Amino acid sequence: MINIKIGFVLIAALMLAGCSGEAAVQPAPAPIALTEEAAGHYCQMVILEHEGPKAQMYLAGMQSPLWFSQVRDGLAYIKSKEQTAEILVMYVNDMGEAKSWSEPGQDNWIRADEAFYVVGSDALGGMGAPEMAPFSSQEKATTFARARGGEVKLLSEISVEAVLAPIEYEEGSNQ
Repeated sequence: MINIKIGFVLIAALMLAGCSGEAAVQPAPAPIALTEEAAGHYCQMVILEHEGPKAQMYLAGMQSPLWFSQVRDGLAYIKSKEQTAEILVMYVNDMGEAKSWSEPGQDNWIRADEAFYVVGSDALGGMGAPEMAPFSSQEKATTFARARGGEVKLLSEISVEAVLAPIEYEEGSNQ
């Protein structure tokens, strides 16, 4: 009887020894298609009603993504000092695959950390703020920047000020 107990203890010890104390790395959740039910995290408006690229973000412990009416809003969430939740992954529309600026697509998602962004163009996002136009292709991003102004940058090169600075709207604008 004692030998059986010792055997169980040894098996349990071997199983625990196999765990190095490091948490298993889980793959990031896959992006989901944009639907009419998706509401912007900040504005709670149906985001399909707004032009320009969108973002979706998965946080640890949440089954569904947070939706953002424009990419700038998602980047502001990431770069905000107040943000404390663990971000698993953020996806943005690939504007190189979009039908047009007004139809950015419902399932053409790319990882935000792998995108090339056009920052400082004349493009406005769904909420009327300057937009960071994301592309999976650096060549397509450069073509967009030549046509509409701005610079091509990686996510790590976009400053906090670029996404958190106050926005000045033109007088008479309803934005």
